[in-house]
Amino acid sequence: MKFRPTEIPDVLLIEMDIFEDERGFFAESYQAQKFAEAGISATFVQDNHSGSRQGILRGMHYQIRHTQGKLVRVVVGEVYDVAVDLRRSSPTFGKWVGVYLSAQNRAQLWTPPGFAHGFYVLSEWAETLYKTTDFYAPKWERTLLWNDPEVGIDWPLVDGKPPILSFKDAKGKRLSEAEVFE
Repeated sequence: MKFRPTEIPDVLLIEMDIFEDERGFFAESYQAQKFAEAGISATFVQDNHSGSRQGILRGMHYQIRHTQGKLVRVVVGEVYDVAVDLRRSSPTFGKWVGVYLSAQNRAQLWTPPGFAHGFYVLSEWAETLYKTTDFYAPKWERTLLWNDPEVGIDWPLVDGKPPILSFKDAKGKRLSEAEVFE
């Protein structure tokens, strides 16, 4: 496995070693010792699987308590995956990083606690798998506005059309009014 820092060093792009032959392929998607050596000593407590059609934007979610680190990968299709640093004491507070995750590139993104996370579906259909470091706690879930001009995420919108959002995601808060981490 290769662990590559992104423009926000705490957010890591993880490239798996893929072993292919005429039967197909094999890859380790998680191995605790290798992750710990890369500085990710997280314990994962929940696995999630979501499927979404093209144009869906899920995010930007975070939990103000019971904070979640997320290890995200795509097993069908392609998404643009984004993390926004919400740690006020961080030199990258309010900055974002985005990467393309797909079934083809088989990359993963590690987003540590203290970040808002979301993704936008580029393919006709996409399925994401993600591990979290704490359980889902709806009482503490918050949503950062996906298009907050202060953050300025450059979403690769298909045909320039607005994304399809849930009611909750459409009502996200701007960074200037959102609850953030110290």
